[in-house]
Formats: sequence, C-alpha cells, structure tokens
Amino acid sequence: MGKISVLKLSNKRVVDSDGSEMGTLHNIVADASTGLLRELVVRPSDELDASKFKGEDGYVFIPFDAVSAVKDVIVVDTQKIRVRA
Repeated sequence: MGKISVLKLSNKRVVDSDGSEMGTLHNIVADASTGLLRELVVRPSDELDASKFKGEDGYVFIPFDAVSAVKDVIVVDTQKIRVRA
C-alpha cells in the first residue's frame, strides 16, 4: 500500500471484501512505541451487527492488517477480520 494522508481517510466509508457496508472511519489507533498502525475505529452502519466486533463507546475496532485496499472506500478482507468470540 502506498502513502496516504490520514486526513484524507477521515470519514471514509469502510466496506468488507463482499461489498457490505461496515461503517465510516472515525479514527486510527497506532502503537506509540513502534508507530505501527493497529486498528481502524469505525462508526458502524445500521446494517452491521456490531456485537460481533471488539468495540467501545458505539465504535467497532477492525485490525489494520485486515485492510486490503484504500481508494474511494476502505476495503477490509472478510477473512482477516477477527470477530469477537
């Protein structure tokens, strides 16, 4: 993945690899000690069953390693999303 400004990602739609709407990007969590991006903080769409995801304060967290593309939307790989057990 090439370089992209975080400001350009603000409020970008997040969809899974099946094309289903997951929500809108709210924030990104980075590891302060390494600088690595850890998670997307997503404001879930009404259609998303947020109970299946790690979440807090009405947001769901998606592992950054599940991101497969960033274009007009952020696409996350359905197979890499860790659903809450």
